[in-house]
Amino acid sequence: MKKLSVVIPALNEAANLPTVMASIPVDGLRDAGWSTEVVVVDNASTDDTADVARALGARVVEQPLRGYGNAYHAGFEAATGEVIATGDADCTYPFDALPELLRTLVDQDIEFMTTDRLRRENRPAMKTSHAVANHALSALSRALFRNGLRDSQSGMWVFRRDIWQALDVRSTGMAFSQEIKNSATRAGYRVLEVPIEYRVRGGEVKLNALPDGMANLRQLFEHRFREPVRPAVTGGIPAQATQSKGPRTDQFEPV
Repeated sequence: MKKLSVVIPALNEAANLPTVMASIPVDGLRDAGWSTEVVVVDNASTDDTADVARALGARVVEQPLRGYGNAYHAGFEAATGEVIATGDADCTYPFDALPELLRTLVDQDIEFMTTDRLRRENRPAMKTSHAVANHALSALSRALFRNGLRDSQSGMWVFRRDIWQALDVRSTGMAFSQEIKNSATRAGYRVLEVPIEYRVRGGEVKLNALPDGMANLRQLFEHRFREPVRPAVTGGIPAQATQSKGPRTDQFEPV
């Protein structure tokens, strides 16, 4: 039995956590050979996020320093699984797709898998302004890092935990999402991007579009001209990032 850590950053998401936790297919994962721990990172919430997460069976990690990247740094350090999967606590990401994503990770011997939300079918779930910004940042990221990834901002990843310590990821805010992808491809790990279903957010939108977008823009250029880290590869020959048609989209429908 292999172990999966599902790491979820959460800021005032008490209302959404029951839906999110219920969508993680623990029984299906067990049938596929995976035990599952859920690590919810409480990022200085002012509601009952931590209590709700504990009541639902999650292990709660407290991260008093606000910031998306800060939350993930704490969550990854706490994770104990051989593989880590991520997603937001706002009901947008398809945790029910994890068995298929893990199957792809194993069958194709992938070290870092990221996901693509920027598809026609997902347009109703994302504000037009956010979609435009995502496409623009992703295009710039592709140009700077030449990794071919369509969605540089997606927050759902599945990766082997042993590569985390070798990645040079410094962002404390929203830029963490693009930095971890660019770090994995720049380091030469076997990276795959697959399409997913993206769903309508539950509750209040916390993204600060303009300041977060500008911070991401600055981080792209800073990262591009940073001295690259060349870690040892965990196994096999490192490959450049590849696109994949991935599992059929109807496999990502809600259960």
